[in-house]
Amino acid sequence: MARRRPTTRKKKIQVDAHGVAHIKSSFNNTIVTITDLKGNVITWASAGKVGFKGSRKSTPFAAQLAAETAAKEAMDLGLRQVDVEVK
Repeated sequence: MARRRPTTRKKKIQVDAHGVAHIKSSFNNTIVTITDLKGNVITWASAGKVGFKGSRKSTPFAAQLAAETAAKEAMDLGLRQVDVEVK
């Protein structure tokens, strides 16, 4: 019988309380990337990652859910304040 490997846990990184939210909105999708002040990615979300496909990715509601998802993940890691850059 094969030996069972121990499951590995993802490292939980702690980040500074300040970061930058980069929002790229196109006609087809919205991508929200949250970085620290040096530019290292902390977390990201998009309408496609949230679960929308096709033309529903381009809706404002999908963009709102993507932003909320990225914000929740960043807040869980310790981020408390962001500057917003929209492209």
